[in-house]
Amino acid sequence: MNLFETIDLQDCPYCGGAGILEEEGGFCWYVVCADCGSQTAASEYAKIKDREEAAKKAAALWNIGKVVRGNISE
Repeated sequence: MNLFETIDLQDCPYCGGAGILEEEGGFCWYVVCADCGSQTAASEYAKIKDREEAAKKAAALWNIGKVVRGNISE
């Protein structure tokens, strides 16, 4: 199963840009805006069996607007 096809991401709550689900180092997932760079906190996993759940958690954080911006002055 391809996680990228099964997880739905809403538009960025700040700028309306596209959210991109990213995996880093094989231990965590986060979502980042392709336009403004806003992102969620990392959703970590220790075991491969928890990988999908961590990706869904990162997407859920994004979809409810739990997002931080790097540049407050924007």
